[in-house]
Amino acid sequence: MPQNELQKNADRFTGFADIYDRARPSVPEYPAKVVAAYLGRRPETVVDLGCGTGLSTLVWKGRCDRVIGVEPSADMLAVARQKADETVCFQQGFGNDTGLPSDFADAVVCSQSFHWMEPMSTLREADRILKGGGVFVTVDCDWPPVATWQAEQAYMQFYNAAKALEKSLPDVKSSFVRYPKEKHLQNMQNSGLFCYCREIVFANTERCNAQRLIDLMQSQGSVQTVLKLHPEQIKAELEMFSQKMRDLLGEREFDIDFCYRMRIGVKK
Repeated sequence: MPQNELQKNADRFTGFADIYDRARPSVPEYPAKVVAAYLGRRPETVVDLGCGTGLSTLVWKGRCDRVIGVEPSADMLAVARQKADETVCFQQGFGNDTGLPSDFADAVVCSQSFHWMEPMSTLREADRILKGGGVFVTVDCDWPPVATWQAEQAYMQFYNAAKALEKSLPDVKSSFVRYPKEKHLQNMQNSGLFCYCREIVFANTERCNAQRLIDLMQSQGSVQTVLKLHPEQIKAELEMFSQKMRDLLGEREFDIDFCYRMRIGVKK
C-alpha cells in the first residue's frame, strides 16, 4: 500500500493526544513477562510500533535495556517524547518503514496499533529488524472495559452509532484504512516468518470513574473523526452519553477490567 494511504491513519490521531493519554489503559506487565519467557531471557532491545503517546512503551522500562517507540503521528509523538529518558526513546516512523537497523531488536510489539498498519509489509519490516529467535507481538483490548452492565450498554450504543456514521459518511469512510484485528493471528501464520504463533487472552484491572469512561469514548478515532468533519451529526449525542455516564456512576471511583487479546510469533 502507498505510504500516503497509511499517512491517513496517522492523521486520524491528530488533535486529541491529551485525551488519549489520560484515558487509555497502560499496557499491563503480562505481555512483557510472556516475551521474556518466549525469549528465554530478559530482552535487550524492544521496539514499540505505533506507540501513540508512549503508554505502551513505558511498561518496558526496567524490563529491557532499552525500548524505542516508533509513531507516525506528530501529535502523539510530541506527548510520548515527554516520557523519554536514558532507556526510553521515541522516533517518527511507520510500522513498515521504521528506519531502524536490521537484526536489531529482541522483540517488536504493536499495542492497540497493528490494525492501523498494512499487515504483510509491517510483518516483513518486523522480521527485518528482529534478531533470530526474536518475538513479534500484537496486543489489543476489547471495548468496552468491564464496568457495570448499564454503563457498558450505554457505551456500546453510542460507540456503535459512531461506527455506523463512520461507514455512512463518505468523507469519514475514506479518511482511514483499518485492517481486521481478528485476522492478526492468521496474517502472522500465513506470512511464513514465524516458527510458532499463538493467541493469549488475559485481563487487567485499573481504576475508573465516569469521566474516564467519557474520555475513553472521546479517545476513539471513529468518534473524533466524525466530530471533526460532521460535528452536527454527533455532538449532541456525545453530550447525552456523557450525562448518562455521570447519572449512572456519579462521582465514585471503581475497578474496571480491560480484556486483552495478545498474538505472539517467534521468528524463524
